[in-house]
Amino acid sequence: MRADARKNYDHLLAVAREVFTEQGADASLRDIARRAEVGLGTLYRHFPTREALLEALLRSSFNALAARADELQTADDSAAALMLWLRETVAFTHENRGVIAPMVSAIEDHDCALHASCVTLRAAGAALLARAQADGNARADLDGSELFDLIAALAWLREQPSHAPRSDRIFGLIADVILVRHPRPEAPNASGHTGRQPKGRS
Repeated sequence: MRADARKNYDHLLAVAREVFTEQGADASLRDIARRAEVGLGTLYRHFPTREALLEALLRSSFNALAARADELQTADDSAAALMLWLRETVAFTHENRGVIAPMVSAIEDHDCALHASCVTLRAAGAALLARAQADGNARADLDGSELFDLIAALAWLREQPSHAPRSDRIFGLIADVILVRHPRPEAPNASGHTGRQPKGRS
């Protein structure tokens, strides 16, 4: 890329980041071009679609979330690792308002600029889920696609002002659905027994 083209590219990205932060991922591309003081054609030469612009803006965040999942693969508690990654991913979508809709669409659209990044993100979550399942900490009938759907649902909820106050409670309910809770062994009493009564006795 020539120096002047690179300068335009970086300037457009900086302005787009400002506009998307203010208005969300569905902000007008025309407004971005106008604020950057370039023609709409210049914007489209660098970013042919909204998704291409989002991919350029969010690539580092997608990579960081995927790397975070790899890091959490070595955590002692696979259930806690999965929930931490899930919470951090939902927080990412909340910080980038409106991005969850194009992410969900991109998963099914192989020609979309966001497709590869979103598939990588889904695979990262699926790997954490698989580890928790192997440890007996997550339900076995859940897959990576459904986990991604749950992220989308939680992200949507947090974007709705009337529902956002309940988002933490809903997260906890979803966590209870995903995870397998193991009963804690009862502590022995003074006589060395667990305190449970034998069957047939009151």
